[in-house]
Amino acid sequence: MSDAEMRRLGTRARGTDGGIVVVGAGLAGLFTALKLAPLPVTVVSGAPFGEGGSSFWAQAGIAAAVGEGDSPEAHAADTVEAGAGIVEDSIAELMAREARMRVEELLEYGVPFDRDLEGKLALGQEAAHTSRRILHVKGDTAGKAIMQALIEAVRATPSITVMDGWNAGDLLLSDGRVAGIALHSADQNRPKRRILPARAVVLATGGAGQLYAVTTNPAQSKGEGVAVAARAGAVIADAEFVQFHPTALAIGADPAPLATEALRGEGAHLIDKSGKRFMRGVHPDAELAPRDIVARAVHRQVVSGAGAFLDLRPFGATLAKRFPTVHASCLAAGIDPAVEPVPVAPAAHYHMGGVLTDADGRTSVDGLWACGEVASTGAHGANRLASNSLLEAVVFGARVAEDVSATMQNYRGDAAPAFDYDEPAARDDTRRIRLLRQTMAAKAGVVRDEQSLREVLRVIAELERSHPDRPLKNMLTTAKLIAAAAFARHESRGAHFRSDYPEANPALARRSFFTLEEADSVARDAVGGEEARPGVVTALHA
Repeated sequence: MSDAEMRRLGTRARGTDGGIVVVGAGLAGLFTALKLAPLPVTVVSGAPFGEGGSSFWAQAGIAAAVGEGDSPEAHAADTVEAGAGIVEDSIAELMAREARMRVEELLEYGVPFDRDLEGKLALGQEAAHTSRRILHVKGDTAGKAIMQALIEAVRATPSITVMDGWNAGDLLLSDGRVAGIALHSADQNRPKRRILPARAVVLATGGAGQLYAVTTNPAQSKGEGVAVAARAGAVIADAEFVQFHPTALAIGADPAPLATEALRGEGAHLIDKSGKRFMRGVHPDAELAPRDIVARAVHRQVVSGAGAFLDLRPFGATLAKRFPTVHASCLAAGIDPAVEPVPVAPAAHYHMGGVLTDADGRTSVDGLWACGEVASTGAHGANRLASNSLLEAVVFGARVAEDVSATMQNYRGDAAPAFDYDEPAARDDTRRIRLLRQTMAAKAGVVRDEQSLREVLRVIAELERSHPDRPLKNMLTTAKLIAAAAFARHESRGAHFRSDYPEANPALARRSFFTLEEADSVARDAVGGEEARPGVVTALHA
């Protein structure tokens, strides 16, 4: 893309020359940018810098085998077990092995992980971990503390330029390679578009929880990065696997406040409205069963009318100090957790699927990398192990930075200038977005079946024909990838539960891979009332 072509698009934007662009200012994006120093990097953030992003909201901690008697091998084994047969063993081992190094770096950045009376790192227990290996900050503020430390580090790093108030549009390609990215202003009252040239683009845009009516994710988590990559031809992996956190506070808030799994690790119980513990009859580990099992059990309780409540009364007066975020959320909803159980329900929490990457974060599109929740590294499989998400963000953020640095060392071109131009005012898609979110929650949520997924794909097709504006267009693209992958997987595995195929099929113990073109084909066949034809997609191949 020549300078003359850029000039024809609009006015030059000062101080935003291309080179390396990281889209997303959560943990994965900021850690990547810091590890790229002293190379110049532009970090793009939709929300004001230091606000928004799932990382900032993370109540749980970061998993790392740093305690006595624990080992990276045991951590990797737990990760593989939780992933229900489709975790990439080598990726799980790599992530667990590099965990200690990344925790030490976070400590150097000033993250105040909890310590015991002897000054050693305090380690918590969470579901499906065979050892206490979760590092917390004040019980349930790890995400906030880690982000605050990295934000300060970014502000002190002169090689990093932050552009907040911009969302990702489409990738610009030249001869099949990334040449830049189009950005759109987040301020709907002053719509603008910015063309930002780049030799390397790193997607770190987070998850897709806002595709569902009930979610713990912030407003920015709309699956934007997956949609942008898919339209550029990137392969999307494991899209059907959406993790629902079993204990979101059922108080009608959007997003739904989260009651961290650490509460159950420290003795909180799930009860019905009569006070009976219902998880004892579901799984030997009761409340500490894998998340997908607990989420489905809570879902059944809610749907049946028996109710699901988290009993925090055993913590008594210590709850406010040990878990201040949860305590504050309860009080804000008019609930005193010291004297009454807290109503809970499953909520879309984490997308195990995303843009397919290798161990260095490279996608199938030349010049495009991805890390954090937007990526699918193969570390999570069908069901993410608790507190592995923050770990994955820093482990693969560092690996992306190393790979991008090596690539840029061989690049000797001059950075091209960025250009801005005005856009028409965006249309109001509020009602259409509400319809999509309600449909995804009801038909592609904790429990799915063939008919419900057909209905999701039909609604998506209708909304696509309504000429949606860019935010809804991105949401529809990612929702289609999730629903098409779920339609094509005729079994139940991990977080993907099909009531018409309730058992796991050993022959399908493999990851799924889709391009957008292939997802479109599945969607057309589904809406037409046909089964997905063999050979139409490369999904579910060995």
